[in-house]
Amino acid sequence: MTTPANAPQPSVRAPLLFVHAHPDDETLTTGITMARYARAGHPVHVLTCTLGEEGEVIPPDLVHLDVHHDDALGPHRREELRGAMAVLGVTHEVLGEDGNRMSVYRDSGMAGLDQPPGPDTFVRADPEVAAAMVADVVRRVRPVAVVTYDEHGGYRHPDHVQTHRVTCAAIASLPPDQRPLLYAVLTPRSWAREDRRWLAQNLPAHSSWTLPDPEGDYPPSVVADDRVTHEVVAPDLVPVQAQALRSHATQVTVDGQTYALSNDIAARLSGREGFALMDPATGRLLVPLVAPGGGDPAIAGAHAPSGAPAPRATDLTEGNPW
Repeated sequence: MTTPANAPQPSVRAPLLFVHAHPDDETLTTGITMARYARAGHPVHVLTCTLGEEGEVIPPDLVHLDVHHDDALGPHRREELRGAMAVLGVTHEVLGEDGNRMSVYRDSGMAGLDQPPGPDTFVRADPEVAAAMVADVVRRVRPVAVVTYDEHGGYRHPDHVQTHRVTCAAIASLPPDQRPLLYAVLTPRSWAREDRRWLAQNLPAHSSWTLPDPEGDYPPSVVADDRVTHEVVAPDLVPVQAQALRSHATQVTVDGQTYALSNDIAARLSGREGFALMDPATGRLLVPLVAPGGGDPAIAGAHAPSGAPAPRATDLTEGNPW
């Protein structure tokens, strides 16, 4: 585990743990939230499950690192992760790393590749062994909240799906009175639509990136607004997120409030991130309810027919189980 020099000093504030599949996922999907809590004095820790060895490389002068050439991308991305986490002010580690190895599991690659995942890839991991390793980190960090992906892994990448599975299994393995709050990263559909409209109006004129199809499909992580139970909105932290993303130079190109991955499709840095509570015993999404006629929000598996959705909460640490 490495601790950046500008990480928050130890405090009585509740820790948070973010479990991600590859370097850059943490900053792309939860960078605003991590920066916000770190700057509020919360210890924030990132656990990355693989080094992303199968990722495509954007800069031409670094293409030699990819799997088709030197296959040296993993160690390089480990250093990119270190730089990004220093910007955000959080601590971090890679699953299973120690003095003799940088990671236990290799990036599995995208679904549908010609070559099946190798025996050392994360998707081929023994789920009980991987979950036990994640559980060890949870016991050590003692977070009030754990953030990871939904059952679809955000966009169906095999490693993201596996990250969801092993994280949920790790939390479920803990005694009920030691289970932290568990969240999935989700985006309200209204936000996603607004982001596409914003890009159409604000993408820099010099950009060669492609605008997303305004009528195109969304990834599974974009859901009906009432499925999102929590939100973190901090547009003032976009410059921090953008600076952290620049550390992931093999994977991400940043231009102001926009960025693109290797597909050259423009995306927005909106300064807001959505989450949904999951059942810590099962990993299933929980849906907020307001009883008919008013009353306090409750959590249940489905909406009551005449109930109105509860307003979103803004604090992931509410309900500290420790």
